[in-house]
Amino acid sequence: MSNSPVSIADEIDSHTGPDFMTSLARGLAVLRAFSDQRRSLTIAQISHRTGISRAAVRRCLHTLCELGYAEVDGSLFTLQSKVLTLGYSYLSSTPLTVSTAPYLNRISRTLNESCSLAVLQEDEILYVARSATSRIMSVSLNTGSRLPAYCTSLGRVMLAQLPDEALDAYLARVKLQAYTEKTIVSATRLRAVLAEVRESGYALNDEELELGLRSLAVPVRGASGNVLAALNVGVQASRVSAAYMVEVFLPTLQEGARELSVLLP
Repeated sequence: MSNSPVSIADEIDSHTGPDFMTSLARGLAVLRAFSDQRRSLTIAQISHRTGISRAAVRRCLHTLCELGYAEVDGSLFTLQSKVLTLGYSYLSSTPLTVSTAPYLNRISRTLNESCSLAVLQEDEILYVARSATSRIMSVSLNTGSRLPAYCTSLGRVMLAQLPDEALDAYLARVKLQAYTEKTIVSATRLRAVLAEVRESGYALNDEELELGLRSLAVPVRGASGNVLAALNVGVQASRVSAAYMVEVFLPTLQEGARELSVLLP
């Protein structure tokens, strides 16, 4: 789930200066157009998803194919495994991915539920580590997956820590669309929920991203005291009640967040 076509195009066009490479920015936007749901895309589909002209998308895809990052079959383009090399340096060097696996695995075993660690990046949450016991969403979640921040427990924990000015800017940029009938799409209501999250120190999401999915998240602070990430568990709503999650799961998550904090600056 990525930015709207207009926002991506506007983001690229908003940058100016002799050192900004528009062609590189367009190439990166083309790469990000692919997702778990749309692994094969046409030039027209990528143009629609990014807001970049078809001619520019065609040139980007031609370059990616020539370099081995993508391939084409008829009119459909797919990413190739070489793309993984672009993120390897980050995955192999940051403490958020290198050292957190044992902690997430322990939480997952203790609660017998899937556990994830994410950061806030460009108005979305980016999964940087995950320990999954089962698939509880209609889409698969892995390291590198992105989801909206406003309707996820991980995202709300981090949005709740933003200064007022930063939160105002976020709400001005992001369109609050409904993923289920329970999704909060009112900016006023979302502000109130985020205030409650800031006060309580946790976020409980009840089927706002996907029906049947309930999740609980807590912030992970670095040595500086700043919130650098969020930790959560996700469950099938039919199996685990919201009250049980807060009573039983929350202490384990909070303990895990404290242990993870020593790994972060």
